[in-house]
Amino acid sequence: MSKEQIIAGITHGDINGIGYEVIIKALMDNRIMENCTPVVYGSPKVAAYHRKALNINNFSFNNIREASEANHKRANIINCLDDNVRVELGKSTPMAGESAIIPLEAAVKDLADNKIDVIVTAPINKYNIQSETFNFPGHTEYFKNRFDVDDVLMLMVDENLRIGMVTGHLPLREVPDSLSREGIVKKIKIMESSLIIDFGIRKPRIAVLSLNPHSGDTGLLGNEEIETIIPAINQVSQEGILAFGPYPSDGFFGSGAYMNFDGIMAMYHDQGLTPFKALAPGEGVNFTAGLPVIRTSPSHGTAYEIAGKGKASENSFRKALYLACDIFRNREMYREITSKPLKHHDLDTRAEIPDELPPDEDNTIDTV
Repeated sequence: MSKEQIIAGITHGDINGIGYEVIIKALMDNRIMENCTPVVYGSPKVAAYHRKALNINNFSFNNIREASEANHKRANIINCLDDNVRVELGKSTPMAGESAIIPLEAAVKDLADNKIDVIVTAPINKYNIQSETFNFPGHTEYFKNRFDVDDVLMLMVDENLRIGMVTGHLPLREVPDSLSREGIVKKIKIMESSLIIDFGIRKPRIAVLSLNPHSGDTGLLGNEEIETIIPAINQVSQEGILAFGPYPSDGFFGSGAYMNFDGIMAMYHDQGLTPFKALAPGEGVNFTAGLPVIRTSPSHGTAYEIAGKGKASENSFRKALYLACDIFRNREMYREITSKPLKHHDLDTRAEIPDELPPDEDNTIDTV
């Protein structure tokens, strides 16, 4: 039986950024409460400061001490900070970093203890949050460590567009040496599993991008495709995963070929994030696939430059909240279905995917 009301934990992120603005704007829509019960881990004092700065008078949080007290018809907030907290809009401060860690730790503990069902994290500043408690490049690595999993996948999601990255928050110069057949295989398997369990896609089709221009031009522009990426694709294909490529990123997105796939695996951060944010400006969601828990976040950062000005869009945050709830229900459905599996005959859909992309007008795109 599906859970009627999902308890959605929300961490307020950097108090000097747009976190509270997008949270409040999203939760002002009462239809949210039809889908989940929001519980913000933060500070009523900080929330009130942002409401005043934004001149929002027709919204208030329901103050509670713990998630079990949540009012299912209200937006709830748990106070995690003391009264000395100070907001300095648009500035990166040590206090903002500390004020982001404490609610995050509290929410994650409740998530691990099943007091909340999903977690949506508002943006943090990856510099000021660094401490003995948080010594990670970002939320993704923090959750991987916190839940002690072998590996996770940063998966950017918008409608039918899902792009994952083999390497995440890593200097570009370190990317080639960080790629391995085993690592790519592991990421593809996480993506396939997530597409099946979290998104309800029965036989997902995954495109794998190349590292080098023109997929390396048979070694002329690099050997990573021949030595690492193609062997990884071949290995997962032999295990029954519908993986194709490697495709050069420019032709793949420029020709619209990305629309033929359920998931896309990029080799590094900007290779995946640049087309994603161009195709889904301000609308995407960051989902950490591979975790035993469900964590999403908006695809944007703290946006200090517009903090407190009322200019931030809540669309990405709202989608992050809805996606977390959708994935929770999809996982419940998957558990119900697989507990009493029915025999079925899978169809091989490989023939639907072209081996090569149509060439650019200058006929410069080659695939290996």
